[in-house]
Amino acid sequence: CRPLGVHEAPRAVVELALKTANLIGDGLYGVDLKQSGDQVVVIEVNDNPNLDAGIEDAYLQDDLYSLVLEEFVRRLELKRLGQAW
Repeated sequence: CRPLGVHEAPRAVVELALKTANLIGDGLYGVDLKQSGDQVVVIEVNDNPNLDAGIEDAYLQDDLYSLVLEEFVRRLELKRLGQAW
């Protein structure tokens, strides 16, 4: 088992993960899914997901942390300016 980029994951898996996370809010969530045949189901949503070295960052390496941090900084700046993200 190896990590996949979003562009490599099955479309149904990515769409369900995004739809599920967006129902919770607009933060950083971990969505645990299970696929059996053609069916993909949500197991749970984590509002404080782990970003374990060597696991979640195996695909993007240090770029993962940079991307997450850049998004947090962007949102803080928009909040400071009184704008919604």
